[in-house]
Amino acid sequence: MPLFLRRITAVGRKEFLHVLRDPRSLALGILMPLIMLFLFGYALTLDVDRVPLAVWDQSNTPQSRELISRFEGSRYFSLRQHVASYRQLEQAVDRRDALIALVIPADFATRLGAGTQPVLQLILDGSDPNTATIAQGYAEAIVLTWSRQISLAALQRRFPQQAAQPIPLEIRPRVWFNSDLVSRNFIFPGLIPVIMMIVAALLTSLSMAREWETGTMEQIVTMPVRKWELIIGKLAPYFCIGVVDLLLSVGVGYYVFAVPLKGSLLLLSGLSLLFLVGALAVGMLISIIAKSQLLASQLALLVTVLPAFLLSGFIFPLENMPAPIQAVSHIVVARYFVTILRGIYLKDVGLETLWPQALFLVGFAVLILSVAVLKFKKKLG
Repeated sequence: MPLFLRRITAVGRKEFLHVLRDPRSLALGILMPLIMLFLFGYALTLDVDRVPLAVWDQSNTPQSRELISRFEGSRYFSLRQHVASYRQLEQAVDRRDALIALVIPADFATRLGAGTQPVLQLILDGSDPNTATIAQGYAEAIVLTWSRQISLAALQRRFPQQAAQPIPLEIRPRVWFNSDLVSRNFIFPGLIPVIMMIVAALLTSLSMAREWETGTMEQIVTMPVRKWELIIGKLAPYFCIGVVDLLLSVGVGYYVFAVPLKGSLLLLSGLSLLFLVGALAVGMLISIIAKSQLLASQLALLVTVLPAFLLSGFIFPLENMPAPIQAVSHIVVARYFVTILRGIYLKDVGLETLWPQALFLVGFAVLILSVAVLKFKKKLG
């Protein structure tokens, strides 16, 4: 074995022993990702369905009941209660028993029979504008579909031959990726970079800082190893923990949450390990600069958690952010890895499409590792 490999192995063995003797590090490195996976997998969803619905049916006719049945039969709404006044409707919305209310006027059936256009009232709780907007679109689609069927039926009764003519234009939507339109399939691949970035940076951010606080940095400095050998050796055990976290994430996503993996598992693994090296290097650089475990952990949270959650496209679309924020997001490595994972998971795209993001991962890992080696000084004081 070459001499430099023996030195790296010796440093890595020492760090492995320290991790094994510290159950808190193992818990942070293995249990924390599992908790985040299950918590986000079960709790975090962008699907808008089973929206609580209240109905005030002033008409109380077969026509109004048929319209209400359309809402009841839709998976997007859940009829919670019938009300008899605006006061009851307001109370239902205030108590969050209903997020949307449908008011059917007393002359609803009369206007339909006379061929005039009836007016429906839709009241929405706008405190959650995203849910309210989507629910409004669902409700309008149900009413328009039902109205179209009524119009076609009336036309067929009046002009049987004309009504039999085919519709000149018909839309047939086809969803290519995530055909079930399940938000979990979109969220889970984006969750993996966030977990890996946070855990990797938190673990390695305590590595060098711990040596300063425990007074063992003098032994580290006097060891006959080069700076880059020391850093690689200290990263080795955390790299192994990161690999375990990656396997757990992919396994939990596939077997527990049934998130489909359309693309190459080999490409996913290779680019994930490349991202892991960059994330570990960030934590090591923080540890070298901070020299305090408390400060290092706080810096790691600031540098990894906020950018990974807010500026990676994990949940919030970057296209909707102001231009300066979008410009800043281009230096967030998690943004590129989120794009890679969603492309592999959902679209089965390869390196011929993802090479710009992969190239950024390579450049980021090399740059941060180089800066960490330059910043580390083998001297005290």
